[in-house]
Amino acid sequence: MADEVGSRSYCCFVCRNYVAEHDDIVSKSFQAHTGRAFLFSHAVNIVTGPKEDRHLLTGLHTVADVFCSDCGEALGWKYVKAYESSQKYKEGKIVLEKFKIIKDDNCC
Repeated sequence: MADEVGSRSYCCFVCRNYVAEHDDIVSKSFQAHTGRAFLFSHAVNIVTGPKEDRHLLTGLHTVADVFCSDCGEALGWKYVKAYESSQKYKEGKIVLEKFKIIKDDNCC
């Protein structure tokens, strides 16, 4: 939780809306349009856009863009379906672009 000692929160870089916890990071080695991105097990205060199939670096996936629920800024995407068996672990998880989130223990 956000009030535990050592907890780190992530917020939208535009409006500082709380979106994720550091402890929910699954991987820090993802790539997005703006550079590095983090894969989170879940995120909050986001709105999911329509689903679409996209060819990403790791193959075909059904994804939905995710947006800050307060300001509407595009923050990343959610993996809805992975077609390759080696990529199934991504299903239901959210990628947030590092450039679009800030680490801030006071954002929530």
